[in-house]
Parts: sequence; structure tokens; C-alpha cells
Amino acid sequence: MKDASPTTVYLKDYEPFGYLVEDVHLTFRLAPNATRVLSRIRFAPNPATKTRDFFLNGENVTLISAKIDGAGVAPEITADGLRLEDAPDAPFTFEAEVEIDPAENTALEGLYMSNGMYCTQCEAEGFRKITYYPDRPDVMATFTVRIEGDLPVMLSNGNPAASGEGWAEWHDPWPKPSYLFALVAGELVAHEDRFTTASGRAVDLNLWVRPGDEHKCAFGMEALKKSMRWDEEVYGREYDLDVFNIVAVDDFNMGAMENKGLNIFNSAAVLASPETSTDANFERIEAIIAHEYFHNWTGNRITCRDWFQLCLKEGLTVFRDSQFTADMRSAPVKRISDVIDLRARQFPEDQGPLAHPVRPESFQEINNFYTATVYEKGAEVIGMLKRLVGDEAYAKALDLHFERHDGQACTIEDWLRVFEDATGRDMSQFKRWYSQAGTPRLSVADSYENGTYTLTFRQHTPPTPGQDQKAPQVLPIAVGLLGQNGEEIVPTTLLEMSEAEQSFDFPNMAQRPVPSILRGFSAPVVLEQCWDAERTAFLLAHDTDPFNRWDAGRQLARESLVAQITEGAAPDASYLDGIATLVSDEALDPAFRALMLSGPTQSEIAQILHERRHTPDPDAIFTSAEALGDAKAARLEHLLPAIKDATEIRAPYSPDADQAGKRALWSAALSLETRLDGGAAATAAFESADNMTIQLAALTCLVRAGADEDALAAFEAQWKDDRLVMDKWFAMQIAATAPENALPRARHLTEHPAFDLKNPNRFRAVIGAFAMNHAGFHRADGEGYDFLAGWLITLDAKNPQTAARMCAPFQSWTRYDADRRASMKAALERIAATPDLSRDMSEMVSRLLAA
Repeated sequence: MKDASPTTVYLKDYEPFGYLVEDVHLTFRLAPNATRVLSRIRFAPNPATKTRDFFLNGENVTLISAKIDGAGVAPEITADGLRLEDAPDAPFTFEAEVEIDPAENTALEGLYMSNGMYCTQCEAEGFRKITYYPDRPDVMATFTVRIEGDLPVMLSNGNPAASGEGWAEWHDPWPKPSYLFALVAGELVAHEDRFTTASGRAVDLNLWVRPGDEHKCAFGMEALKKSMRWDEEVYGREYDLDVFNIVAVDDFNMGAMENKGLNIFNSAAVLASPETSTDANFERIEAIIAHEYFHNWTGNRITCRDWFQLCLKEGLTVFRDSQFTADMRSAPVKRISDVIDLRARQFPEDQGPLAHPVRPESFQEINNFYTATVYEKGAEVIGMLKRLVGDEAYAKALDLHFERHDGQACTIEDWLRVFEDATGRDMSQFKRWYSQAGTPRLSVADSYENGTYTLTFRQHTPPTPGQDQKAPQVLPIAVGLLGQNGEEIVPTTLLEMSEAEQSFDFPNMAQRPVPSILRGFSAPVVLEQCWDAERTAFLLAHDTDPFNRWDAGRQLARESLVAQITEGAAPDASYLDGIATLVSDEALDPAFRALMLSGPTQSEIAQILHERRHTPDPDAIFTSAEALGDAKAARLEHLLPAIKDATEIRAPYSPDADQAGKRALWSAALSLETRLDGGAAATAAFESADNMTIQLAALTCLVRAGADEDALAAFEAQWKDDRLVMDKWFAMQIAATAPENALPRARHLTEHPAFDLKNPNRFRAVIGAFAMNHAGFHRADGEGYDFLAGWLITLDAKNPQTAARMCAPFQSWTRYDADRRASMKAALERIAATPDLSRDMSEMVSRLLAA
């Protein structure tokens, strides 16, 4: 784990492994502190390379014995692997026996234990902590696994092959890289079901959970069956094994993992019930289950040649799960939600010291590149590709992709070549989306002369670390034109921009239209429009594109906040009037109306102020946001009772989109109402709630109102034995509290008996929630920075992967005032100076300090 001098790996240096792996047999003799792993691996020289360096990755494993073709050998053992100088230049069988310590594996990579359950996490490079192996994604082989132990359930990839008392064998017939290996053993019970594929094959489905969690499985199982059917109908992909297993694990660094036939899930990403889960939890679970299932083809059957190609599987699969959610729920609301997330997480990444291309050129620790850029921006790139070539051509290209590359480890070049061959388009310029970091800025101006309306666009991408010069990129710009009365006179039209500056004419216009630009957020850019507030308010009132209508409201809110902060202005009346008109329109989707009531994040306003050469003051931003919220509540006061009455939430609970949308609007109205009544309505809602969505929404209102002491105690008493609900309790009270109380409350909660440093969910619920409280984290005295740094140092010694990923709040450190900059830099330098810092953390902090 420790490496004082981390090595940089470069894409340009890729070379195939010198040997092919034809077959893998593994035997696990489970013991908490002394598990024995016996491997028998059939190797053959790789004809694609003349390099014959027989080096097998291995970390934190103790070699007991090694053999080649039955004869003992004495390999050279290093801190990161095993090397044989005289490996045969012909097919041979390598055998090894090693010992590992799952109980002491707090990094949660490789084979570890979670409350008595054996569990694996091998992506990206965890398999090397299990046994010696060429742990790289381009080495694919079939696996047969035997598990020996005294636990009732013992699972691995593929299909069950045989079992007896104290043992079980599994065989996966599909070649896979080691990062997709999985093993689970423990006291588990199964929620069982069955799925019949389009070709008529029966597949056994099991969702394995700890005893006591059986009542939280039904929704996840239905989500899995919906995902399987959707993938058949939309992408033509059938499942390819006899059984599909999902296991819920309490201690897990990620959301879930797509291991072939044995998906391992963070419990929070699969267990759900109306009493313990919110509507947001249900939607997230549905999406994550779909995402991991869709990986069966986009990630497993077709995988990555090397980790630089991570977006090949993740960007495509995120795009696919977004399509799925859009089909299952509201497509406009899903698109808006995706863009909110992109702007909150990926845009700051692109604009700071952690900026990197969708396909990075180098890394020191691959775990640090499981980022919003690879996932969310990677998905946006797929979406642009689909818009540019059209639905029919996209489907044709995907069919060719599956046909051509099934069973292969591929690159971005392979992916784009499929589109070139399927459509005849040249993808060389589009490829820049994979190689250039940063968010393009797209400015637009218009003119109207002699009946011709002209839109002129200019694109520019600011410099990012290591990339000072940027070439123009291909931008699909969806545009519609509205008449002066709001009628649509030119429906959505896709303009394809490829130059630094480009104009597009719309002839035969009887009047000067109002443009609706970047409909559906057709490209991940920052759109800079020179329109005045009156035109933006017009779009809020009349735009026929749901995304642009929402975004117009967002723009008005942003401009109001900036004016409040920089000019001392009052909240913008045109924004408040526009929102009042829109949210009272019962013909609109309640979920969309709820989104309209939300405002920009405080971090978003800080970035805008920074770009406009104002030093952001987190306290002033918080105060202005509160003033705008109060003004919104006052403006809508007469509407709130009607909104709540019209969105009846007392029907028997269902997590479907219709009911969830109504509860979202009801909760948004309750939040505004709390600003007016100090918490009376929220108290009543909390006491009468019969589902977690309303109960938690009401409790959040009370925390924001400062009237939370009794309610927090009552919630804890009710749910103290439910670990997932308690994560909500920890996180919500820190995220929703006033800035001056955020640090004291976070410190207090780290002393709570239920706070567990080693559980990633609980650590994120407290430390992560504090870092997301913008003004609380950015305290003028710098204590917030010191608090986060101290906990990251502590966690790094136990779980480097989770600790390194939580460095992101520091990425904006250069945009604040001199005192805050000095405090943040000092906190980062404190982390950097820590002895035995992990490679994960060392790389992240060094990149941040280089800003």
C-alpha cells in the first residue's frame, strides 16, 4: 500500500503481456486471518509480442510455494510482485500457494471481511492482493473456483458446478480479466426469482442479504428484471449465464461492482423499503442495478485493453443507465438531474487542478481516475455521438460493436472505428473529446436582417494542467426558435459546429425570433449568452424545451444571487414572478415543478463570482441564498397550501415516478412553508409521516429552521438499529445545519458510538457531508480545512481509496481570499508531509498543490 516514490504510468508505453492465460483454477481455503489461495494457471507465449518478462502482480500476499509443470521454483519476490527469469518459451502450468489476511484488510480491496462475511473487490487492481497474477484488463481467461469453508453460502462468478458439505465449485465459461473476479461467503439468505430471456432460456436470480434484510429486496429484484428486459428490447443484449447473483455488503468503497454473474453491491445501493428509503434512494437503486447489469456486455463481454480506456466501459454504461431511467421515469426530469450533477461535480473538476481528459494520458494510481470526468462526461460524449449520427445509425454502430469486439479488450480507437465503418463519418475531430481536458465555453450572438436570422457561435476551451492549447471540438447544438408570443416557429434543429467560430442562417423569418439554444443540453459546455434578463424570463415562461425552460429559471436565480452579493440588490422580482407562474401550472409534471423550486448551489455561485473576477465570500453567498429563499417563500405564500393540497401524498406508498414527483413537489413546498412558520407544518409532517421520504424531508426542514433537537432524538431512537437509515441521520443534520454549527456538529458526531471510521458509508455521511456544507467547510478561521485534513490522514492509513476520493473539496482552493487560500494550502501540505502516505493520496494532493 505504501510507496514513497510512486511510478507514473503512460498510455503511450502500453505493451501487451508476454503470455496468454488459457485457463485459471483457484482454490480458497477460507480462514479470517490465514486464508490459503491455491492457483493453477495455464500460460502460453503471446504471439503478439516478443517480450517474455514473466512478472506476476502481487501485494500483501505471502508465498508458500510455487511450481512450473509440477517442479518447484524459487521466483524473485518484490513488494509488488513475483518474477521468474527463466520461464519457459512454450505453454506451461504455473502453480502457487499463498496466504492472505482478509480480517486485517481495511482497504477493502482484494479479499476482505465485512461483519463476518468474506467479500472481494478487485477493480481496478485488487486481484493482486489475492494471489500472484498478471493483474491487467487485457489478460482474459476462463476461471474455475473452489471455495472451502464452514459458511453456508459460498459464491463465485459464473454457474455453479458442484458442491458438498464445506465446499462449492463455480465455473465461468466466459473469458474475463481478473478485475471481474468475485467471491462471497457468509451467513446469507436469498430473495429468489426467475427471468426468461427473449430466446426462452430460464435464468435463476438471487439477491443475497444478511438475515433480517429480506423485506428490503423486492424492489431491487424488480429493477433487475426491468433492466434485463430493457437491454433485450433496446440494445438486443441477452443475459448469457444460468444464474445471476447480487450480494448486499455493508463495507464497500463504491456503489456496486459488475463482476461477471456475481454483482457485489454496497447495501445502500440495493436494499430498499418505503419505511427506510426515500424516493431518491429508490431511483438511485434502480439506476445502479441497471448500470451494473448493463456492464455484462459493455464492460464484461467487451472490456478495456488498459485502464486508460476506462471511459469505454463506464461512459457507455452510464449513458445506457441514463437512457433506462429516462424510459422508466420522466425523460426531461432525468436530463435535468443529470446536468445538475454534471455541473456540480464534473465542471469543477474540469476547471481545477484535477482536470484530465475523458481518456487520461498518465496516472500514478488508477483508483484516482474513477472520476466524474470519466463517468459523467464520458456519458455525455456518448450522448453527443448518438445525436450526431442519429438513432438508426447509433443502433447500427452498437450492433457492429458487439459483433466485432465480443470477448475482446478494446480501446477508444476501436470504439470510434465502429462508428466510422457503420456511418461513413470521419471521427478524427470528434476524438478530441477523449483527449482534451476542460469544459468548452460556447458564446453566441444573433442578428436579424432582411428576413434572415443568424446565430454566430464561438467556442473556446481554457487551458488545463498540461494542456495550454485547445483545438476546436465537434459540438452538436440543438436549437429551436420561438415567436414573440411563445409559439414554436422552428422546431428543434441540430446544428453541427466544428470550427472555432461558425454562423448558421435561418432564412424566411417573418419576425425576429427568440432562440432556444442547447436544447436538452446537447453538448457539455458552458453556454455564454448575451441575452438580457427579459429574454431569459421569456424563455422561462414559454420555452417548449423542458431543459431550457428549467435552465432559464436557473440563470435568473444565478444572476439574482450575483447581483445581491456584488451590488446589494434585492432578489430579482422577474425570477420570483416567473417561478410563481410556473409552479402553479398543474398541467406540468410535479417533479419538474419541484426542480424549478430548487436553486443554484452555493459552490456554483462561488465559481461564477470567481470567473467574473470577484473573490467569493462563502458567508455572503450563504446569506444571499437564504435571502432569495425567503423571498421565494414570501412570493409563493398564497400558493403553497394549494400546491400541497393538489399533490396528495397520503395514498398507499409506491416508489413510481408519478408518486415520487408529487412527494418531491410537496416536500419543496414544505421547505418554503418552514421559512414562514418556523417549523410548525414540518413538525406535524414529521410526526405523521408513514414513509421515509416525508419523514426525512420534514426533519431536514426542522434542522434548517434550527428547531430540530427533539425531532433528531426521536428519529435516532426510532432508527438506531438500521445502519442505512442512520447514515441518513448523520449526513442530513450536518448538510442542512447553519454554517456556524456545521463544524461543531460534525465534531460531535465523530464521537457518537455509531460513528465508524472503517465503514465508508458512515465516514462519507459525516466527513463528506461536512465538506459539502459550503460556508461551514470554508470557515474564515480555516478550522474546517484542518478538520477534513486530519480525518483524511487518519483514514488514509486504513482505506487509501476512499480517503483519496474525498480530497475533491480542496480542488477549488485557489479561488478564495488570501487567508482561506493559505489555510487550505497549509491543510494540503499537512497531508503531503504525513509519513507513509499512500500512493492514492500522494498523487491527489500533489496535483492539488500544483494548482
